[in-house]
Amino acid sequence: MSDVKSASLHELADLVFAVGRQLRPPTDPAFEPCTPIEISVMRFIHHHPGTSARAASEATLLPSSNFSRVLRGLEKRGLVDRVVDDRNARGVRLYPTDKARRNHQILRDNWDRTLRGIIDDPATIEIVNATLRRIEDELIARRSGTDADRDQTD
Repeated sequence: MSDVKSASLHELADLVFAVGRQLRPPTDPAFEPCTPIEISVMRFIHHHPGTSARAASEATLLPSSNFSRVLRGLEKRGLVDRVVDDRNARGVRLYPTDKARRNHQILRDNWDRTLRGIIDDPATIEIVNATLRRIEDELIARRSGTDADRDQTD
């Protein structure tokens, strides 16, 4: 990989991290504050309602013991419902609660206010979103080994 390409990839990762640090939590008193790890878990559950605890644990890169602790805290605060899987009585499915959906909407509204006016061109926003989505999907695939045959030096 060329030094220029490597420097560009480093800058991309650096900027993603820096932008993420600038996104502050809402100050709305109705918002149930969450840690970054809890936000990651809730993000996965919102995107995959009915997911298994195992899938959510793997997707959020949390060892099962840590994930269980985070999940218990979210459940205790009324953000996650565990529902027994009707196909497997030992398994559970995770769903966001109404409170979690309200929390999610408050977070979305906050981010909308925070980011509005920085980039107004919908096409540019979609390119950035598509690029970041592709990066996330590819990193997940690499971690899970689904692209083991690909040359990762491209």
